[in-house]
Amino acid sequence: MQTAEQRRFALVAGEASGDLLAGLLLDGLQARWPDLQTAGIGGPRMLAHGFQSWWPQEKLAVRGYIEVLRHYAEIAGIRRQLKARLLQERPELFIGVDAPDFNLDLEAALRSQGIKTVHFVCPSIWAWRPERIEKIRAAADHVLCIFPFEPELLEKQGVGASYVGHPIANVIPMTPDRAAARAALGLAPDAQIVALLPGSRRSEIRYLAARFFAAAALMQKSRPELQFVAPIISSLRAEVDALLQASGMAGRVKLLDGQSHAALAACDATLIASGTATLEAALFKRPMVIAYNMNGLSWRLMQRKQLQPWVGLPNILCREFVVPELLQEAATPEALAQATLAWLDAPDQTRALQQRFSELHVQLQRDTPTLCADAIQKVLEG
Repeated sequence: MQTAEQRRFALVAGEASGDLLAGLLLDGLQARWPDLQTAGIGGPRMLAHGFQSWWPQEKLAVRGYIEVLRHYAEIAGIRRQLKARLLQERPELFIGVDAPDFNLDLEAALRSQGIKTVHFVCPSIWAWRPERIEKIRAAADHVLCIFPFEPELLEKQGVGASYVGHPIANVIPMTPDRAAARAALGLAPDAQIVALLPGSRRSEIRYLAARFFAAAALMQKSRPELQFVAPIISSLRAEVDALLQASGMAGRVKLLDGQSHAALAACDATLIASGTATLEAALFKRPMVIAYNMNGLSWRLMQRKQLQPWVGLPNILCREFVVPELLQEAATPEALAQATLAWLDAPDQTRALQQRFSELHVQLQRDTPTLCADAIQKVLEG
């Protein structure tokens, strides 16, 4: 077995939300093993921990059946090359951070060759695609779960698992400082502000951003005093600028270079793409309208595998529609604008929602970095 000084782990995080989770995970791993070396595929938060990324993380940030098919050859080629390199270099542990379509097959291949594997973030078998449990059983020595109900589901299927809390619940303050966030972003302290978060993937910008900007135009026409902020991945800036021009909202939406947490802290309500960002919005206690739109065939295939009536994480965790979801054909600019404005006119409902989100925040708070390191140490010793 390698000594602590020689310890080498490989990680793959496939998109911005995975990079955030992996960066927090690395906090715990490096506290446990200060000389740990890590490499694989990751983003800027991982790189800040000395992580060596062999491919740009953006190569894996593709969502939806049809979108994945378009990029399949390149993604499959990256996975083949990565598997060959890992089997040659043989790190002591491989950690797949989310991105199950990429990571589970890779984990299974590495595990079959004697490399221990951990998967961080249980694939949502409780929401859709329950057949994935067979793949998880073959792929992972252990699963690190971010929701409290998941370990029991996995253990019933013979998969070792630990609840480690949701790392983001410890990063986001229980009471966000709206005034400080507005000051940092140069926003008026007394303005009504809507944050637009159309997603971090190119496909999401393609299918959602135009609808969000059209909705913003309708909202501003109704209420000229409204202000808008939109956190954007820098590599997608050109596409976003073109869509803003087409919507007539160029110069009327303050674009931020990332800074999604600052935008959520500063806003009064958010129009947001379904995904991890919706949980972040809930932890910031912000009323939201969840939207999604994708390739029509991808949507029909996903609907057939959906097990619950909810898509947005806040609704799934609260087990009811506490915030509206406008999906696919329902995500019209008119409907998005109307639903977002409704929150601004409902202070009592907003306060009740904030209380619900505060309770959720407490449930998800754990010492995630330490719990992850504890579970990984048991895997290594097992």
